Amino acid sequence: MEEFVIEGGNPLRGEVTPSGNKNAALPLLAACLLTSEPIVLHNVPHIRDVLEMRKLIESLGASVEELDGNTWRITTRELVASHLDPDQCRRIRASILIAGPVLARAGGLRLPPPGGDVIGRRRLDTHILALRALGANITYDRVFDIKADELHGADILLDEASVTATENAVMAAVLAKGETRIRNAASEPHVQEVCRFLNILGAKIDGIGSNTLHISGVTSLKGGEFTIGPDLLEVVSYVGAAVVTRGEIKIRNAGVEHLEMVRLVFHRLGVNWQVDGNDLIVPAEQSLVIASEIDGAVPEIKTNVWPAFPTDLISIAITVATQATGSVLFHDWMFSGRMYFTDKLVGMGARIILCDPYRVVIQGRTQLYGEKLESPDIRAGMALVLAALAAKGKSRIRNVSQIERGYERVDEKLRSLGANIERVIE
Repeated sequence: MEEFVIEGGNPLRGEVTPSGNKNAALPLLAACLLTSEPIVLHNVPHIRDVLEMRKLIESLGASVEELDGNTWRITTRELVASHLDPDQCRRIRASILIAGPVLARAGGLRLPPPGGDVIGRRRLDTHILALRALGANITYDRVFDIKADELHGADILLDEASVTATENAVMAAVLAKGETRIRNAASEPHVQEVCRFLNILGAKIDGIGSNTLHISGVTSLKGGEFTIGPDLLEVVSYVGAAVVTRGEIKIRNAGVEHLEMVRLVFHRLGVNWQVDGNDLIVPAEQSLVIASEIDGAVPEIKTNVWPAFPTDLISIAITVATQATGSVLFHDWMFSGRMYFTDKLVGMGARIILCDPYRVVIQGRTQLYGEKLESPDIRAGMALVLAALAAKGKSRIRNVSQIERGYERVDEKLRSLGANIERVIE
């Protein structure tokens, strides 16, 4: 098993460019199944989850040609909607995303339950209800049996603003007969990317960026070319790494237009950055003092659906808060297992109270110390990397393959910024 060995205390300095957005790349690869014509995707991140999705669509008949390391040509002349390998589907949560496109193009499939991070229960009901509204017949007996003689437009009110359920519904609806309206749709930047990509292929989607999407079904989609935008979660992770090490970095092509809410939240932790075009500059001088509420109360940072503060960034924010002066309550109501990684920060010296599975109180600033750690999931794993970079002494982080499901060449990029991080085989 590979692990990272990190000697903390080195301020990060230099420039870094984020990889393509994992949460856009996965549904975009699934959407390639909707057409028989070639599609070229640029800025594809070379990470484990994306490579697993590649294997999945190849098992369904897609041909993937690497024009270079991050540019792929995908062609699915014939779709083979056979029974999928359950082990393959369990490796990534995003395997659920093939339901919409395969249903739309082939009329059905048998889909084993998806896997993914162990951060709490992640319901699939919203996907099923949306596809049923479009005309699918779906039963479940350890495997989802999904069929439709014909998909038809529908007025769909999602029972939660699920990102992947929105993407599944959109991918099915673009080839459905008639008009579809999706209300309470997720509107994250990666959902917007999927919709813009589908429109390039000939789909007719209006309302992109809002929580109501209007889709006029078409009979077929053509090929096309698309560049995946920067991974905003990676951008903010490097912001956090610079802040906790008292470093100064520039992040190129940072997608700054989508970071305003994150900027507001980090400002409450005493973190500021500057914007130069589409680049983001983290200065070395940071106050790192947690701002109380106007009445003096301990502030609460709470996750919510876009454009609020995203759940995937709360682990990074928690690590940053351990290095800021003051108290703050973090509340992630979405996932019951998201906060459990904080016991590892406590073992490094952080003062944290786990109130319940959804809430923690951080009392900073504390000196962190090197420790032997294990990455429990993608985002918590990266948060532990940040903690190790800030710590006094040496840390060893096992199970780094979890981190590499979402971060491309993370150790190389951190080394280029001056971090003392090495990859070793245990």
